[in-house]
Amino acid sequence: MTGGAPALLLPEELLLLCFDPVSGRKLMRAGRSSAYGVAGAALVELRLAGRVVEEGGRLHVTNPLPPEDPLLAMAMASLPQPGKGRGGPRTTAWVRSASRHLEEPWLARLAEKSALRLETRRFLGVVPYRRDAIGPVDLTTEARERFKLARRGGFADPRARALAALASAIGISGALYPGWRGLEDRQAMRRLVRQDWAARAVHKNVMRDSSDGGGGGGAG
Repeated sequence: MTGGAPALLLPEELLLLCFDPVSGRKLMRAGRSSAYGVAGAALVELRLAGRVVEEGGRLHVTNPLPPEDPLLAMAMASLPQPGKGRGGPRTTAWVRSASRHLEEPWLARLAEKSALRLETRRFLGVVPYRRDAIGPVDLTTEARERFKLARRGGFADPRARALAALASAIGISGALYPGWRGLEDRQAMRRLVRQDWAARAVHKNVMRDSSDGGGGGGAG
């Protein structure tokens, strides 16, 4: 997570952390928390590239030049250009809206790398549902090792801090650091949520779903 262009972007790293490297299954079986996380991770990438900032709870584009990555460019295209309108969208509202169309392309990218296997099945042979799992190329274990290394370094790198905050915001820190032995690590990640405006927006949406009975969950 340090030095040069990252091999994987934050939405990919976060999605990989959402899968159990042993069972191969996604940690969250329902709800949209991972989709909120992907939207937040895309925002962080735009922020790190100097293209967006948050002011007064609203997003503002500071550099209208589209990113080279097509998926990040798609995310940025949904933001108003500088000088157009009285103000940008509220960060929390943008994360909620963008979550509906950003996660699938990032999942597809990982599937193209054979890191994930995306399957559509039918319940009782009628109702379609998705069952995603780790693919033949295990990038999940590598993602967890990078994350553990970043934790041992105190999440000193801005990308590592943002990833830890997002992981806590979507509620997977308990899977990454379970039990009493992981309590200190989970608490450290939770503190990072409060310091990162993109992660806070993700967490607010997860908590809104949880309070509405939508299967979200709190920061882990």
